Amino acid sequence: MSLIIRRIAVDGFRKFRAPFAIEGLVDGLNIVIEPNESGKSTLLEALRAAFFVRHNTRNQLAQSFAPHGEAVGPEIKVGFDVDGAPWTITKRFLRSPSVEISGPQGRAQGEEAETRLNVLLGSVRDTSRIGDISTYGMLGLLWVAQTEALSVSAPGQIVRDTITSTLEAEVGSIMGGETYRRVRAQVDAQFGIYWTPTGQKKGRQTEAHDRAEAAETAAREAAERLAALERSFTELEASRGRLKSVQREIADNTDVQTRKDLVASLEIARAAAQILSTRKAEQEAATGKLSSLADLKDRHETAIAARNTAMAALQAARQRRAAVVEALVKAKDKAVAARAGLDSARTERQVARSALTAGAERVRLSRRLAAITSARRRHEELLALEKQRRDAEVLAATAISAKLITALEEHDRVVAEAHAIVNAGATRITLSGQVEGITLDGQPMSIGERALTRTAHIRFGAAELIVTPPAAAASAEETLASALRKRKTALEELGVEDLAAARARNEAARDAAAELRTLKARIAAVTPADEVLALTAGAEALKLFMSELEEAAGQDDNTSPDIPKLTEALETADANLARAEGVLDSAIEALRRAEEEDAPLAMTEAGAVSDLANATSMIETIEARPEWATLDADLTKAREIAAEAAVKLEDAKRDATAHDVTAINRKIEVIDARFRASAEARTKLETEIARLEGTIESEGGLGLADRAAAAREEAEAARAALQRVTEDADTLKLLRDTLEAARNETSAKFVGPIAKRAKRYIAQLLPDCELTFSEDLALSSVVRAGVDEHCASLSRGTQEQLAVLTRIAFADMLIEQGKPVSLILDDPLAYSDDGRLDTMIEILSEAATRMQVILLTCRDRAFRHVPGHRLMMEAS
Repeated sequence: MSLIIRRIAVDGFRKFRAPFAIEGLVDGLNIVIEPNESGKSTLLEALRAAFFVRHNTRNQLAQSFAPHGEAVGPEIKVGFDVDGAPWTITKRFLRSPSVEISGPQGRAQGEEAETRLNVLLGSVRDTSRIGDISTYGMLGLLWVAQTEALSVSAPGQIVRDTITSTLEAEVGSIMGGETYRRVRAQVDAQFGIYWTPTGQKKGRQTEAHDRAEAAETAAREAAERLAALERSFTELEASRGRLKSVQREIADNTDVQTRKDLVASLEIARAAAQILSTRKAEQEAATGKLSSLADLKDRHETAIAARNTAMAALQAARQRRAAVVEALVKAKDKAVAARAGLDSARTERQVARSALTAGAERVRLSRRLAAITSARRRHEELLALEKQRRDAEVLAATAISAKLITALEEHDRVVAEAHAIVNAGATRITLSGQVEGITLDGQPMSIGERALTRTAHIRFGAAELIVTPPAAAASAEETLASALRKRKTALEELGVEDLAAARARNEAARDAAAELRTLKARIAAVTPADEVLALTAGAEALKLFMSELEEAAGQDDNTSPDIPKLTEALETADANLARAEGVLDSAIEALRRAEEEDAPLAMTEAGAVSDLANATSMIETIEARPEWATLDADLTKAREIAAEAAVKLEDAKRDATAHDVTAINRKIEVIDARFRASAEARTKLETEIARLEGTIESEGGLGLADRAAAAREEAEAARAALQRVTEDADTLKLLRDTLEAARNETSAKFVGPIAKRAKRYIAQLLPDCELTFSEDLALSSVVRAGVDEHCASLSRGTQEQLAVLTRIAFADMLIEQGKPVSLILDDPLAYSDDGRLDTMIEILSEAATRMQVILLTCRDRAFRHVPGHRLMMEAS
């Protein structure tokens, strides 16, 4: 059965925002060569969406069909033939989703259309996996998008089942057929009760295991509770014994009497400690008084020494500084003179600069006055030229278009023709001789010839002559009158007397237009830019300048200052200023050196003065204190009092050491701590005894021994059940593994026919090469020169070529089964060298004799010579 795609039309699908269609696809080889980004891959994706993606799905894949940033409903329409019968499918996604299929069986919509399409193409309804091509059936294997052909992958389950049903007849086996699947399904169903797909325990095994664990836990807990009850009896007897011992310790009065004796000793020790504190205070006061008097005497002696040192330092500093003062005064005088010279030089330079600035300003004003005079002259000339230009523009505006001239000429021609017609059809009469008494239509008639175009009444006295011209003469006269009126109206609208005057006015207008070009050039010539006046080029700039120009306050006196001489004077003043600045810098440097030499001496002198003042002030302060007069006698007495206080302090220390308050307090604390520990121990033991008695009373009546025995029996039963379930699970696992081994052994028989069909193609590409297929019908390796090479280790180009060739082999087998088959390759053979590319093109061309082949490629140079039906991608 053949599948032929005839037409693909899309609207609002990804990059195809506007309607697009590719038509004219034929049987055999179709080649679409377009550059990158032209939409070839998008076209294949649209074809897959039309055939395999449900219309009402809104998953991520369907959302990607809409153009980015647009809320539209992507629509695809495909025309195709299946076994010679024409079919059409129209599918719309996202917005108002719909599907309609029409063919030999009539039209269908919605779910019925999806079902009919799945049956027709051999695909399945599977929305669980977004974009999974294994659900597309045979065409999912043969419609190859970009990069899908870069690896040799196995066909989907649908294709494998279809191929297996064909090969069963050839190999004569049911291992892999429907019978095997039914047996295997039953075994897998039972296997699933005990095991997970990865071989982990589950179901009945986990239930039995959980029961066993729960029974073991219950038995262990019951035994532990029984053992805890027995321990409670033992602990109760031990606690009662310890309580009796603690009560005996509390009843002993030895520690009570010892504590009373220690408390009595503590009072004596505290009195000794109080005396010691008093002696320490007395000794510290005596020592403080002695230290204060000694410090006062030491400070007085130190101040006298400092005063003597400061007086000597001050005298020496003043002697050294006297030699420096004279040089410092001279340096200051020199700096003052240099600063006056600098001020004079600056004044001189300022005068020279002002003179140069004034001279430059006079030159600038002179130039500006000359430029303003020239601008006035050019402005007057500009005004005259602009007047001429306006006159010329007015005259040029009177030009009559050629169309109107032609219309006037036509009016003259029509009037002339009407005159000719009137003259040709009128009745002519001539009057001569005596004309008295002769009237024409009641008016006296003159001598001469006259043309009559309407009925005329001529009277001769009492007689009347009626002249009636032909009827055509009247209509000719009306035509002439109409033509005259039209010509007159046209001439009045243009404001001319006749055609000659119109032509004369046109000539004058053309001359004025030519004169306008000359005037524009002259205006541009008289309005150049002027740098002196900062005036840009153009008439408007000149007129604006003249309108804003004020009358000059004075006139140029035609005297030009000597700018070079003024410049030379300024340069001389700058040089004098530089020299004055140098002299001042030198004087300042000399003054700085003198000041630097004087500064440390001044600081030394100031420091000596300060030290002398401080020492003198200190001496005066000390001698002004009231204790200064009797300092020596007070100092001797303070030494005696301090010695006596030290003796008393040593006596108090000896008394306090004999009665140590701290040691007595420690002994009392030890006795108190021992009593508290005994009381706490008694309380804890009484609490523990009450707890144990309560536990024994509550647990003793629960029958823990019976419970422990029942729990042991349940644990033994659970272990036996777990053993049975484990044996059943292992048996099922062994049966499943045995079936799998048998199927693997038989699968080798299935891959033989596939390898045979594929080899006739691959032999053209890789001579003397054997193929190896896996059990899932995937090409796993090739054998060349005795070396087995896994497909994953081959080059990208070889993998791509083998993938295309195995797809052709599968397509041949599907054709033998009467399945709808076509081959679409998007940018195929991207990694092929020139030799292999030619071989692959030959194989594809030969395959196109049995099925429709569509090549989508951007490689014009590689495929331009390939014979086939070529199509262009153009917007509809």
